[in-house]
Amino acid sequence: MKEYPQQSIEIDEVTLRFISEHAEEDIGQLSLSTAKQGAINRVLALSQIEGRKKIREKIPSFYTTKGLFYPPRLSIEQTSSEITARYKSSLCQGKRLIDLTGGFGADIFFLSEHFEESFYVERDPDLCRIAAHNFHVLNKPEIRIFCSDAQDFITREEAQADWIYIDPARRNKAGRKTAALADCEPNLKELFPLLLQRSEKILMKLSPMIDISAVCRELPGIAQAHVLALNNECKELLFVAEREASSELRIFTRNFKKNGDCQSFDFVQDQEKKAQYKEAKQVGSYLYEANTAIIKSGAFRLISESYNLEKLHKHTHLYTSDKLIKNFPGRSFEVKALHGSSKQDRKELNALSRANVCVRNYPLSADELQKKLKILPGGEHFLFACTLLDESKVIIECKPVSA
Repeated sequence: MKEYPQQSIEIDEVTLRFISEHAEEDIGQLSLSTAKQGAINRVLALSQIEGRKKIREKIPSFYTTKGLFYPPRLSIEQTSSEITARYKSSLCQGKRLIDLTGGFGADIFFLSEHFEESFYVERDPDLCRIAAHNFHVLNKPEIRIFCSDAQDFITREEAQADWIYIDPARRNKAGRKTAALADCEPNLKELFPLLLQRSEKILMKLSPMIDISAVCRELPGIAQAHVLALNNECKELLFVAEREASSELRIFTRNFKKNGDCQSFDFVQDQEKKAQYKEAKQVGSYLYEANTAIIKSGAFRLISESYNLEKLHKHTHLYTSDKLIKNFPGRSFEVKALHGSSKQDRKELNALSRANVCVRNYPLSADELQKKLKILPGGEHFLFACTLLDESKVIIECKPVSA
């Protein structure tokens, strides 16, 4: 294990000036125009310009900070966004934090705001050097950088903390994405008992594809699950484990929207099991679909009960009402027509030149149905193909409710 002091990475003046002067230019064009320029470190310059462009929307605080050094593309793609990193930061506080999978360092940068001392642990020496440079530029002296394998570091007796954060790599040896705990690197199932010895609280970032109940079965002490979506796309699944966790799992869902709003829906897992929902005998004037964070959480009954909505079918996670429910945490639509499978229904659908086709509990995929209807994608109309309570297959034509 090696500890890296915070210090700057030196870049020659010519390359540094080139990076500054061409920071906003197209990488493809720059690559061609610099092919014969021997005075600059071409590979370094292009990678730094590309890296900064990639974090423009993802981590605005880094983008507006001059002098940061950027790692290869994969490390930036795998890093958390500023929105989700700040959310993690709101969950943790104490004297010492250990981040066992440091990477680009975005998570520990924000997490460290609530700790007196933070340990960045990363096995890649190049990423450690970059972190040492960036934390120096960002004025984060409380972050110490260690080049070490996560398992080697945590086996040290002095590796004690109030919180441990871990974001294991979710790619197998062939480079394919994986979700299973045992396939992660480091192997979280094997490492987990030791983590709980070293800290009373563990924060884990896992694949958004993993099943929440499966994680709770495989890892003891899971107290919280946090499902994070950005613009209705599920991005992160966080789990908090505690030594003294109760048997009650609390689930928090967040859908962060482009306009800065955040849709929240929080519950205890047993509430979903006990929830009583109304069955929709017919489709009402309005149709609702919960955001992806809620869908991932599995709160299919509870969302219906909480907003007094009727569910179209046990396995059709769509809801309806005759009166508009405002501030529903998801998408709301005004129903325009209900189409069956008759020739007249098909004729009416074919009259639509464009529509957004969505399939929920229906025998065809969205692409298959789009081709069958001979409708181009897009436009203001939405077509939800689904199964109703009486098992009939219908297509619900609707338009989004304006805010």
